[in-house]
Amino acid sequence: MAKQFWKGSTLLAPVPAALVTCGTVERPNVLTIGWTGIVCTRPPMTYISVRPERYSHDIIRASGEFVINLTTSAMCRETDLCGVKSGKDTDKFALCGLHTSPAQKVAAPLIEECPLSLECRVTEEKLLGSHTMFLAEIVGIDADERFIDSKGKLNLQQCGLMAFAHGEYFAIGRKLGDFGFSVRKKKKHRKPPHTSG
Repeated sequence: MAKQFWKGSTLLAPVPAALVTCGTVERPNVLTIGWTGIVCTRPPMTYISVRPERYSHDIIRASGEFVINLTTSAMCRETDLCGVKSGKDTDKFALCGLHTSPAQKVAAPLIEECPLSLECRVTEEKLLGSHTMFLAEIVGIDADERFIDSKGKLNLQQCGLMAFAHGEYFAIGRKLGDFGFSVRKKKKHRKPPHTSG
């Protein structure tokens, strides 16, 4: 199979199309973030990368807190609008019909329409070039009860989550397996006891 070689770029996909909230419930702001991910399990750590010229950048620097809100396919238009409009001169919550609610551990609000919100506290920031990376500990999770089953398991595949890939939004498809399924031993099926007539 032939492959073309291109110069280094940001072509790692898919990534979340997340709505990151900052500020306070009384004075909230929201921006769309694609540059985010998990960097450590214990303690649970994440990051977001934000351009210094973005209105949210200085809010996050001053507060040291933010919330990563996962988005759904039904929120595609709102997610895009929050990425192209500035909170400096636009109330993006009113524009998009989004609603906030208080978080448990940070001052930044949650977005009610998002099925999962990660409350984050900044531990380090680093100017990398075009973006500042805010490294943060995930200090709390807020999960929509509609997607938690009777055993307490979170079923994100029911949420219709959305992803971002090379400038385009995509609906995440069907579940293909669970972590470790490729090496898990299959359960032996017990034969029913033999009965004579």
